[in-house]
Amino acid sequence: MSRKAVLLDAPAAGALPFSPAVRAGKTLFLSGQVGADPATGAIVRGGVAAEVDQIMKNIGAVLAAAGKDLGDVIKANVYLAHMDDYAAMNEAYGRAFDKPYPARTCIGVAALPLNARVEIEVIVR
Repeated sequence: MSRKAVLLDAPAAGALPFSPAVRAGKTLFLSGQVGADPATGAIVRGGVAAEVDQIMKNIGAVLAAAGKDLGDVIKANVYLAHMDDYAAMNEAYGRAFDKPYPARTCIGVAALPLNARVEIEVIVR
């Protein structure tokens, strides 16, 4: 018997084989989000800062379905397709969270889905 619970009322991932969020005990694990507009499925225009702003809206929608918000995030993993975007990502990311900030890791990667410049996943307790 599985001890994990899929958050079924969270915004869907479409036909992709993953859940937007899974609860395991008191911990909520969100799948990575890119800066895709839910209405179109396309990455928002305007560069990495605009993508981070949209990512935070997307994460916020999943968290709201779980009765949580960005203030409940304890850990974030950030994936950048171009480490040159670090400063712009960091500035936009900093606007989304209040102090004390969640623990965070930032990793440079070769590519991201939909040619996104940034992807962020979070953990909530």
